[in-house]
Amino acid sequence: MVRQIWRSAAFTAVAIALTVSCGLAAAIYATEISADQLAGRWTNEAGTSLTFHADHTFTSENFDKLLVASDCTHPSDLSSGSWAFYSETSADETASRGTVLSLTFSADNCRVDTYLFGDEDDPSMCPTADPDEGCDSIGYLHRTK
Repeated sequence: MVRQIWRSAAFTAVAIALTVSCGLAAAIYATEISADQLAGRWTNEAGTSLTFHADHTFTSENFDKLLVASDCTHPSDLSSGSWAFYSETSADETASRGTVLSLTFSADNCRVDTYLFGDEDDPSMCPTADPDEGCDSIGYLHRTK
């Protein structure tokens, strides 16, 4: 009986540690970049690309191939829109730096959060509903200029 209690306690402790570590992973590996660093073309191995412009607009190709696009009403129409960094708790077009982007697609006003990871010199981005889940290995976008 005592052994069973200890086993349950150990299992619970491991579950809590894994939950906390996943949440901390996003915080530890999040990177803040500037609007200048964001500007340009970002691509992934799956053929998706996002091109960011200084006027807070972007264009995309093959965005519908990403899992997060299925949350939008018309995934095949996701080809352009506006972007903003998050400032505190909301998207703010006046923010010049950030670790999270809000992408709002023009076609159906669908909003997708995009998280920035890595380091400042070599960041990657992951459009996802949950930063703890991240993207699959070919889903992360990297700047190609």
